[in-house]
Amino acid sequence: MPKPTKGARLGGSAAHEKLLLANLAKSLFEHGRITTTEAKARRLRPYAERLVTKAKKGDLHNRRQVLQVITDKSVVHTLFTEIGPRYENRPGGYTRITKIGNRRGDNAPMAVIELVEALTVAQQATGEAEAATKRAAKDAEAAAPVEDAKVDTTKADEVEDAAEESKDA
Repeated sequence: MPKPTKGARLGGSAAHEKLLLANLAKSLFEHGRITTTEAKARRLRPYAERLVTKAKKGDLHNRRQVLQVITDKSVVHTLFTEIGPRYENRPGGYTRITKIGNRRGDNAPMAVIELVEALTVAQQATGEAEAATKRAAKDAEAAAPVEDAKVDTTKADEVEDAAEESKDA
C-alpha cells in the first residue's frame, strides 16, 4: 500500500508533485540554475542530488532509472556525460539554494537553485589538508589529558615519598 510522503505536497496530488519535480530537475540539468519558490527548491534539492549520484555511477541500470523520471533523452545524455563526471570526486552537495527575496505578484519567497562547480584538484587537496589538521588537533587534545594524568600521578608519588621521608626523620 503506498504511503504518502512527509511534508506538504507541492501542487496538490502526489502524481502532480512527481511530475513537477521531474520537470524542475530537467530544467535544472538543462540550464544549470533555475529560479523557483523556496518550497519547490527545497523539495527539488534531494531529488536532483539523487539523480546526479546515479549519473556518477553511469551504468545502464542507473541510466534507465533516470530515464523513467526525466524522459528527455538529450538531458539525460548531458547528465551522464557532463554533469555526472564533473562531480566524480565530490561526495555530495551538488546543488546550492540562494534566497533572492519575494515575488512581486504574490509575495512568495523565491530562491535560485543551481549546480555548484566541481571541486578542482587544488580545492580537494586543501580540503584533505584541513581535515588532516583537524584530525591531528583532535588527536593531540585526546592525548593531552592522558599526559596530564601521568604528570599528576608522578607529582602525587613525589609528594608521598616526601611525606614518608619526613615521617622517617
